[in-house]
Amino acid sequence: MLSNLDLVREFIGNSIQKKDILLANRSLTAQTVNHINNLATKAEGVIATVQLNTTSTEFLISSHSSHWELLNQTLPECNYLLKGNLDSHGFYHYQYCQIPKNYKLQCTKSVVLWQTWWKYRKNALKLGIPLDLLIQTRDSWYPIRDLIISDGLIYVKTLGNEIQIDADDLVIWLSKIEENSQN
Repeated sequence: MLSNLDLVREFIGNSIQKKDILLANRSLTAQTVNHINNLATKAEGVIATVQLNTTSTEFLISSHSSHWELLNQTLPECNYLLKGNLDSHGFYHYQYCQIPKNYKLQCTKSVVLWQTWWKYRKNALKLGIPLDLLIQTRDSWYPIRDLIISDGLIYVKTLGNEIQIDADDLVIWLSKIEENSQN
């Protein structure tokens, strides 16, 4: 029997390839209905949906699902990022985004970015532009020059810009893949 992770990966993979799907395990069902791939649970109903008859693939993920965290971790593996805020039906929209070579995509609570920053901040103090961590703003990737936490807010300084993020907000960022981890 497929694990939840395996079933979610199959759902995402088939959806990206615009293929129909019919899979199930004890807690999840993935099926195609009228050119739409749906991922559902018995208790929650549809938790993810993808139109197959569109040019670009966009995943809609229910923010209230108990499986949201699993989907939020799995979609970035295929370079699909959270775009915008919740829609009127309580769904997040995920769209494809090109990721620069030698970087790993992260979509986490901002606190995780802050924790990671402490590992890399010594590199930011060196001369030049630190390229260990990048953050997405204005649909481009910018190096993080500094990160400060104050009164429950995180202030991310990039080249010519400062982003204010609540400690519980989701943030999309990249971490440089270390050379020895590729082998």
